[in-house]
Parts: sequence; C-alpha cells; structure tokens
Amino acid sequence: MCDKPQIYAVVADKNEYMTSLANTLDLPIVKDMTKTHGFFLFLQGNILSLKDAKSMLNSSIYVDFSSPASTYRRQQGGGKNQPLAKAVGLNKKPGLHVLDATAGLAKDAFVLAALGAELTLVERSPIVGALLRDALSRAEEDAEIQSVASRMHLIVSDSIEYMRLESVAQHAPDVVYLDPMYPERKKSAKVKKEMQTLQNLLGHQDDLEQLLEAALGCAKNRVVVKRPKGAPALSAKPVTHTVESKKTRYDVYMRF
Repeated sequence: MCDKPQIYAVVADKNEYMTSLANTLDLPIVKDMTKTHGFFLFLQGNILSLKDAKSMLNSSIYVDFSSPASTYRRQQGGGKNQPLAKAVGLNKKPGLHVLDATAGLAKDAFVLAALGAELTLVERSPIVGALLRDALSRAEEDAEIQSVASRMHLIVSDSIEYMRLESVAQHAPDVVYLDPMYPERKKSAKVKKEMQTLQNLLGHQDDLEQLLEAALGCAKNRVVVKRPKGAPALSAKPVTHTVESKKTRYDVYMRF
C-alpha cells in the first residue's frame, strides 16, 4: 500500500486560526503553497479549503452551506417528496434523528437537516472534519441557515467504532445513512474534481460490509445506502426496497 501524501496547513503570517488548526491536526506549517507536495489546507477568503498541490490548476474543495448550489437544492430540491427524503422516511415522519456515517462534504446531510431532521455527522478523516467544522461555524452566523446548522452535529471518528459504542446504542438514531465513496468509473473524466481530490486523499473504503453490519446494529428504524444506478448492493443482505432518482439508487434496509 502506498503511503498517503503529506498534508500541509498553509498559514499566513500571524494567522492564529490556521496556526491553531495546524496544531490541532498535528500538521506542519508552510507559507509558500507553491513549494508544497501532496495536499494542503489554506484560507480562501474566510473559507477553509483543500487543494492537491499536484493539480494547482484545479479548483480547491471546501464546504459552504450558503453557496448558490446548496441554496438551490435546499429551496428547489423537491422538499420531502424528493427521493432522498422518501428513502430516509422524512416524507412520513418529520424530525427523525439521522446518523450520517459517511459524512464527507455533507451535501445530503444539509438537505435532510433543512427538511427538519436532526443530523449526527460522523467523518473519519480529521482533514475533512476540519472542512465541515469550518462550514458549520460559518453557517451558525448566517441568519438564513443557522437553524439548519443547529441541527447538524459533527463527530470526527471511525464510524464503525462509533456506531458500536454502548452510549450510541442507548440513544440509537432512527436512521443510519451511508454514502460510501462510489467505485472507480472507467471514464474518470465524469467524476467531479472535488470527488477526485477526496478519492486521492482518502482512498476507497474497503470495509463496506462491516460498515453496513454496524449500521444495521445501530439504527432503530432503517439503514439507507446511496448507490449509483447499476452498482451492486453493499452486501448479500436482502434490500427491503429501493427508491430511485435519475442517476442514483437508495437501498433501504428496514429494521422492523
């Protein structure tokens, strides 16, 4: 297995926020991003961003819940009748507690929170977790979406270990949502640049069956797995039913 590339926190002079972040994540500090190798974190305006130094021409990735894309999806995405909401069960029961065990950039989690769900976001990567924490902090200061952000709670942890905790079992979520990294596509140009960067940073999760088992042992109501249309299910366990959109399939495993 290849070593993961080095990650750098790029810090401007006297920038206390980035210095503190570098210390928290135990990352080296550099001041010239053009001389870095691998991945680096930096401030783009007031937004914490991640970039692959090998692809300097590529746009950086970050999380911004007030972006035009997030706003459009929140306002025009179809409400509780959209496939994601139906798969989770929000179309029939508002206010569900959803544990997103593969939080990533939390795009789906934000939609679910905007529809009234209470979200626990579990992200295994401290780097992606830093992007999420930065985005949630900014969202909490945005009057338009601060109520949505208040329903999103971030845990940086291995999700399998987290879901097996006795304390989590005592307050089990209604739904566990899984959106594992999609399998590599033959036509890689179709993969969005931000997803290519995340795949390069994180690699592919190779414990998907264990992840599903832990989710099934944790959820009170159901487990929902997001898959590309045509992709195999995560395991041989029978799927209760599916909900489909144009390019996506949601496999639903009911717990009762």
